[in-house]
Amino acid sequence: MEKFKRLPDSELDIMLVIWEAKEPVSRAYIEQQIKKKKKIAATTVLTLLSRLCDKGFVSCEKKGNMNLYTAIVNDQDYKNSESRSIIKKLYGNSLKTFVASF
Repeated sequence: MEKFKRLPDSELDIMLVIWEAKEPVSRAYIEQQIKKKKKIAATTVLTLLSRLCDKGFVSCEKKGNMNLYTAIVNDQDYKNSESRSIIKKLYGNSLKTFVASF
């Protein structure tokens, strides 16, 4: 199982849009989806997409005069990695202790 570096919330917001789309998406589409929940500038979206490309989470393909972004990292793989990390850090790697906390 691959371990992923935890994404900051702003980058995770971008990834959630891309994962939900299940197809290559443009910066404008991502921005439109995020703006339903909070304000975000186009330049911020571009910066976050650039970071995600550098981290290997997203690929960018030029189509005409538009860039399309596709998730490289599977959402379930990332969620599994994050879950293990939380259980390890907060519950001493004990699933029993984690479940008992609920």
